[in-house]
Amino acid sequence: MAARKSLVAGNWKMNGLRGSLGEVVAVGKGIAGASCEVAICPPATLIGAAVEIAVGSNLIIGGQDCHAEGAGAYTGDISADMIADLGGKLVIVGHSERRAGYGETDAMVRAKAEAAWRAGLTSVLCIGETEAERRGGGTLDVLAQQIAGSVPQRATADKLVVAYEPVWAIGTGLTPSEDDIAEAHAHIRAKLAETSGAEAGSIRILYGGSVKPSNAGPILSLGEVDGALVGGASLNSADFLGIVAAAG
Repeated sequence: MAARKSLVAGNWKMNGLRGSLGEVVAVGKGIAGASCEVAICPPATLIGAAVEIAVGSNLIIGGQDCHAEGAGAYTGDISADMIADLGGKLVIVGHSERRAGYGETDAMVRAKAEAAWRAGLTSVLCIGETEAERRGGGTLDVLAQQIAGSVPQRATADKLVVAYEPVWAIGTGLTPSEDDIAEAHAHIRAKLAETSGAEAGSIRILYGGSVKPSNAGPILSLGEVDGALVGGASLNSADFLGIVAAAG
């Protein structure tokens, strides 16, 4: 089994206008010597421009969501094929903000991941427990359920990245203990083996949930943590590059 190469991916969410593209320029220049892979997922309005900026650098550009269909009468949606057509290489699916705010089910997330694969994109598939589920001791059961329901069969390392994002930690400044993160990631790896067999050992598992330069080092040094999905800190190139540096 080949060693897993770390990935640090920035999710800009609904932030960023054309004037924000300077951050993409700075990241592209700043990762010249990075040993990990680095991606930015800007809003859909900026994907094409970001792809053009990233030419000649190692920066990967992706989308934040996609529809399960390749085309159709879905006003306001964007398909995985459209992201690929712009030059994007990956797409986030199943983020907790989509699951909670838009009622996305495991089955819907799975369909989006499959759509990404059909378009030639890597899906960054998010899973994670709420605060209530955590307080009730259900973290591992929730993760197992989401993996079983969301991850398509025969996932491979080039098609799938899993991002563990404890919902209660996103944007709050709170993070689980290192032991809790390690336990969750090990559990995810074991459950992936049930859907992907030996390939599970090559699939990267990212941690997301208020990752910033000050806490990235200890988190990214954990054995089953293969990088980070970064929210707010990815909007500032200096902060984001600090996390990239921590990844090695």
